[in-house]
Amino acid sequence: MRFDGKVAILTGGTSGIGLATAQLFVEEGASVVLMARNPTRGRDAVEQITSADGQAIFVQGDVSVAADCQHCVTVAIETYGRLDILFNNAGVIYVNRNLVDTSEEEWDATLNSNLKSIFWMSKYAIPHIAKNGGSIINNASIFGLVGGGGVAAYCAAKGGVINLTRAMAIDHATQKIRVNCVCPGSVDTPLLENEMNDLGGVEVQFPKFASRHPMNRIAAPEEIARAVAYLASDDASFVTGVALPVDGGRSAW
Repeated sequence: MRFDGKVAILTGGTSGIGLATAQLFVEEGASVVLMARNPTRGRDAVEQITSADGQAIFVQGDVSVAADCQHCVTVAIETYGRLDILFNNAGVIYVNRNLVDTSEEEWDATLNSNLKSIFWMSKYAIPHIAKNGGSIINNASIFGLVGGGGVAAYCAAKGGVINLTRAMAIDHATQKIRVNCVCPGSVDTPLLENEMNDLGGVEVQFPKFASRHPMNRIAAPEEIARAVAYLASDDASFVTGVALPVDGGRSAW
């Protein structure tokens, strides 16, 4: 198993891409720490994993708050004694917002949840990952590679994630830490459902979102999870500083 004996922290790990990745990591031998704000989802996610004989704990916290991020890393070390993988997955999106229509509160919330969170989590995790070497994977977006209408703050945040990933890869290569990011297109998650509802409803928007991808469909969370697992594993031992599109060909258009 690729992650036998490894320990991974996953932010936003209680649903969607985060939960799918946690389940895959556990299937391949890892123990996981799920960080998110909702304790009910946290308990449910841990129950799903432990009922299948996996090792998982939940830490309630907000990734935009430094103390919560530090606490999560501390709990991981206290519980499992090491840290090998960090998946910075948590984020938010506000739709129908060009720059003029975006409030300062929405701008700050978007940058804090999608970009500053990576700063905080990585800052506290890297000293522990460096003890044995390991991997950090950041969840960026197709909108970090290309522009998108009505999501100005989100595009700014995800563009920042990609270049921060490159900088981290350079800075921490000598510590045997690889840093990469995935850039999903549309993925069937609660976050996307909320976005579709803001735009008029899932039934109307789902086929529209699918049609924006050459493969004419929306990804399942498990498809992104497999890409994250590849980047986290020794299969990607000479891969760092990469922004990997997992977007059904959307960035090729």
